[in-house]
Amino acid sequence: MPRTAVVIGASMGGMLAAAALARSVDEVIVLERDELPDEPRPRRGLPQGRHAHILLPSGRDAIDELVPGGKVRERLLAAGARERGLTSGLVALGPQGWYRRSRHHDTHPLLIAGRDLIDRTVREAVLASTTRVGVRRASATGLLGTAERVTGVRFTAGGERSGGTRTSAPEERLRADLVVDASGRGTRVEHWLADLGITGIRKDVVDSGLVYATRLYRTPVGAADFPPAQVTADPAGGRPGRSGLLLPIEGDRWLVSLAGTRGGEPTASPEDFVPFALGLRHPLVGRLIAGAEPLTDVTLSRSTRNERRYFEKSERWPEGLVALGDAVATYNPVYGQGMSVAALGARELGRELDRTGVGAAGLARRVQRAAAKVVNAAWTMSVGQDQWFPGVRGKSPTLADRLLSAYTGRMTRVATGSYRVSAAMCRVTTLQADALHLLHPTLLLSTALGPLLPPLSGPPLTPKERDILNNLNTPAR
Repeated sequence: MPRTAVVIGASMGGMLAAAALARSVDEVIVLERDELPDEPRPRRGLPQGRHAHILLPSGRDAIDELVPGGKVRERLLAAGARERGLTSGLVALGPQGWYRRSRHHDTHPLLIAGRDLIDRTVREAVLASTTRVGVRRASATGLLGTAERVTGVRFTAGGERSGGTRTSAPEERLRADLVVDASGRGTRVEHWLADLGITGIRKDVVDSGLVYATRLYRTPVGAADFPPAQVTADPAGGRPGRSGLLLPIEGDRWLVSLAGTRGGEPTASPEDFVPFALGLRHPLVGRLIAGAEPLTDVTLSRSTRNERRYFEKSERWPEGLVALGDAVATYNPVYGQGMSVAALGARELGRELDRTGVGAAGLARRVQRAAAKVVNAAWTMSVGQDQWFPGVRGKSPTLADRLLSAYTGRMTRVATGSYRVSAAMCRVTTLQADALHLLHPTLLLSTALGPLLPPLSGPPLTPKERDILNNLNTPAR
């Protein structure tokens, strides 16, 4: 009998889950309530798409494994995406000072592009790689089955009309051997599980009140080669955390995202955007955009809290259901982890399917636990910073959190003057290594001894980059 899988959500995580499933079933039906555009442009179901996004090397490698021959990296670069090394191509002020830029081969390449371009490129690559995946415009409304086994989904055809109103189509049923919820931050899976009799899912929230403000600028003439620039917040400073990130993206544009935690939030006013950037711990981002031509208004987002659902620890979990990506956990977007966590979770799904097949007993539970290991790394990193900002709400730091924060705080300072420590931290922040990697004896010793090089007094710019910055002195527009 032909086997069918249903994926809820056609963003990057959903399409990669579909690619994983296509190796093990006869048909994969992806349900997406939005009308998917042919060109990269914002859509209602991906509100965070307007803000800064980075594809980490771990996420890129997972995509290559899930879509072999899809040439996602090559497609993105051909469309104008940029690739920059984290340790060599990023100008970054960390919590404890400026990070030095390595002159050696960088093993942490970051793919930088607009989220809409990344989503479209992944979707096209998946659909081109197999005929077993199809996208249907529809809104999932619930699960079929029991607390022991999910057997499909309920849905209404047609999704949503423009403006967010739902269609009046009758509810339909779709049987499936496996259902994957990749519907993102707006997931309803907890409610659907409750309808089946599964309740009491443990949840943690750490909410720093972060507000994200983003604006697109035309890249100034002569500044096309300026690297990505980041000014991070200092969670140990006792003040609201304010940060800024400038990313060169496709279309000769700069995507600039500013952020502030509770008490230090940016506004939607265009007049406030540059002054906020100039008022960060260093004015680098503000100086770069002060004379640049804005192409859009300011877009705000308040959907930034860290929220985690511990599905893998639930006493009861039905066969036939897997939740991945933002449906499991969401993170402060400042850390750029979401897309890569979704890709890594889809890879775990694919590997488990390759080992046992879609009908194996305990498949859903095993995938949920494997995906949780990826979530653990990203969650620890994000919450480990956010829980120290003033006014944070939710889960309180434990003694272990305090000890780890003290250690990583010192390590962050040492990383500003030690390439060895900086490279080790990069492996963890890019999800290429588990956080336990930071407890290796050689790193413990390096952290205890302190930085080998003195702190930098300013951003580590090349002479050419410094000339570009100095030439951007026209008044703000």
